[in-house]
Parts: sequence; structure tokens; C-alpha cells
Amino acid sequence: MSESVPEAAAVPPAAAIVTEPESDPAAPAPVGVARTATGNAEVDAGLERLADADHLATDGHVEVYEDVHRGLRDALTALDARPGPPAPSSPYPTSPMSHQSRS
Repeated sequence: MSESVPEAAAVPPAAAIVTEPESDPAAPAPVGVARTATGNAEVDAGLERLADADHLATDGHVEVYEDVHRGLRDALTALDARPGPPAPSSPYPTSPMSHQSRS
């Protein structure tokens, strides 16, 4: 009689064991917020930059958010600096005489 272990009872090699990956709550995870293009190249670039935060740990988000905030602030400042159309003329007289009371 042989005392050998039957093959069915043998321990499978480590490579054959499949385990589920452990979920790490601190690991970066995409937020899944859709970003819709605005049509303004500077603003759209900022929105795309926000996607970088999906791949960073939480402590790396601040740098991305500050960078996007700076870009959006610059885009708004540029809008204020652009000359716009001339203001419409007033239908009311603007001479100093028109503000005097009539006696």
C-alpha cells in the first residue's frame, strides 16, 4: 500500500489562486463627474485639467484645484480687458443745463 497523497487533494500552486483585489478607500478613484465643453478654449482646458485629480490621492487635489482656479480667474480677467462694443447713446440729454430746475 502506498501512502501518497491523491492529486485531487494536492495544494494548487500560488499562481493558480485567484483573489479579489482589496479595496483601498484611500486609493485614487475617479469621481465620475461629466465635464461638458463650454466652447471657451481656456475654460475647457481647465475642465480637462480637473480630470487629473481623478488619478491623484486626496492631498494632490489641492494643487490641481488651485491651478484650475488660477486659469479660470485669468480667463475672466481677460474678458474684462477686452474692448467691448461701444455703449449705446442715451436718449436723454446729458448736458449740465438739462439738470437745472426750470423756474
